[in-house]
Amino acid sequence: MAGHSHSSNIKFRKDRVDSKRAKTFAKLSRMITVAARLGGGSLDHNARLRLCVDKARVLSMPKDGIDRAIKKGTGEGDLGNYEEVLYEGYGPGGVAMMLEILTDNRHRTAADVRMVMEKHGGNLGTSGAVAWMFERRGRFVIAAETDAAAPRLDGDRLLELVLQVGADDLVEEGDQATILCAATAFAEVQQALAARGVSLASAELAYVPNQRTVVADPAVATRLVKLIDDLEDNDDVQTVFSNEDFPDDVVKVLEQ
Repeated sequence: MAGHSHSSNIKFRKDRVDSKRAKTFAKLSRMITVAARLGGGSLDHNARLRLCVDKARVLSMPKDGIDRAIKKGTGEGDLGNYEEVLYEGYGPGGVAMMLEILTDNRHRTAADVRMVMEKHGGNLGTSGAVAWMFERRGRFVIAAETDAAAPRLDGDRLLELVLQVGADDLVEEGDQATILCAATAFAEVQQALAARGVSLASAELAYVPNQRTVVADPAVATRLVKLIDDLEDNDDVQTVFSNEDFPDDVVKVLEQ
């Protein structure tokens, strides 16, 4: 079997996310608006809104876009009755998938997602079908590039940082470092990282896989990537978490 490099997997995923930044901002805007409508526009008194805004800031969403989304949520007008739903299922190659949904029509969204899954050789599962392969955790990806005032951390300094901020795990993949913590410690760890001037590429509550599914067939990997792309293009699908592991030779095929 060809060799594996998590850094190749990470770079491939990051390139796809960067190419969809405008779509990501639109989804963040909806999340912020709904959070503001449900709990008010104060970041100090609305933990859900604060989490959404923090995520938007880390992803460099423009401040005026964030402000507009909050004002929309606290202003007049019918936003619809949105609800959060978690879908579970399998993609091509038996890859486990968790989908965070924000929808005002559960039946429409379920039908749309099921159609996309089946089109690419996947299927929706029942609640609990794949959740046991994931853990809900806080996840902070340290930016690869930092300025002179905040030099990149590595080795022992990273391990020391994990202990200092109250996190519980460090994953180094190539030139990228990811800090993981308990979901309940997310806000505290984020504040501690900010206080130390650590530059982040992303910060979120994520479903982190505790086991990976190797996809060694380029054709299957291509179908999986197309499935994830199509799911992420759906306005109601906020985030797609999956446990695929592509060997290096497969990543090279996907990047062509």
